[in-house]
Amino acid sequence: MIEKTKILVVDDEEVVRLSYLRTLSAEHCNVDAVRNGQDALQMMDQRHFDVVLLDLRMPGMDGMTVLKAIKEKWPESEVIIITGYPAVESAKEAVALGAYDYLAKPAGPDDVINAANGAMLHKRWTLRNDQQAQSVGIQ
Repeated sequence: MIEKTKILVVDDEEVVRLSYLRTLSAEHCNVDAVRNGQDALQMMDQRHFDVVLLDLRMPGMDGMTVLKAIKEKWPESEVIIITGYPAVESAKEAVALGAYDYLAKPAGPDDVINAANGAMLHKRWTLRNDQQAQSVGIQ
């Protein structure tokens, strides 16, 4: 991989943020972490992220609101919901809003790494297909 994957962790629990930072940094990713949705959107205004690991229940702006904002403004960013309160209804809503994946806490290091790798693979294939469609349309 030429360029490191850029990942943003959004979770109000410090222990979760630190755990994901350690896990994903070991995978040679550039990882930043913030504690709430407002900080996440501000960070994304400053720089591009390939993958966002997003908690659903946070003080202030909840994860679904943040997910909607990310997919509207940065549709190329893949979002993985990681929640301590999993429910079929919220999983369906998250996927309908464009989330790549939905994991229940506690998500182990392998789960987080596999989800992030899957999201990047999905993103690469989507970009590749978009480029191929554009080149066909141009000819």
